[in-house]
Amino acid sequence: MRRIASLCRSVRPVLYRIVSCLTLFMLLASPRPAAAQHPTQPTQPPHAFLFGAWIGGYYPPPVTLSARECLAGPTIIFMRDVVLRASMTSVNYTQRTIETVRETTNGAEFRFLSTQGSSPGGFGLGESSAAPDVGFGCGNPNILHVKRLGENEISFPGCKEFPYKLIRCQGG
Repeated sequence: MRRIASLCRSVRPVLYRIVSCLTLFMLLASPRPAAAQHPTQPTQPPHAFLFGAWIGGYYPPPVTLSARECLAGPTIIFMRDVVLRASMTSVNYTQRTIETVRETTNGAEFRFLSTQGSSPGGFGLGESSAAPDVGFGCGNPNILHVKRLGENEISFPGCKEFPYKLIRCQGG
């Protein structure tokens, strides 16, 4: 009997360790609740403050402008994956696909996918007679620096095609 009691005393710590390890493993391996997996607020990209339509840039932005007038012909439209740019020589917007965006101390820096080759003509047929305005007049057509001047004001420093500030079109 003593021998069995002594054997039980020596086995008991090992069993406790095994049970503890199994319990810990089951807790870690079990699925977590959905609230713990996903934060309540989705993270926004670094250029989220720019989302929407902007007017100005080519010329000083108007002082008084209704939302309808502003949204009828914005100069720049920022979205999550693309930036649309109006051109002075075409009624079409030039679309630039965003490769990366980096937040800076006073704005953002965009790197666009490289545009190669010539642009298609109307309806994707043939070649276009005029080269599209792919850049912003900033030196490198695939990089755009945006400086935040205020809550609803930005500029493109060093871009000769956009010498003036831009203002956000307010929703109608």
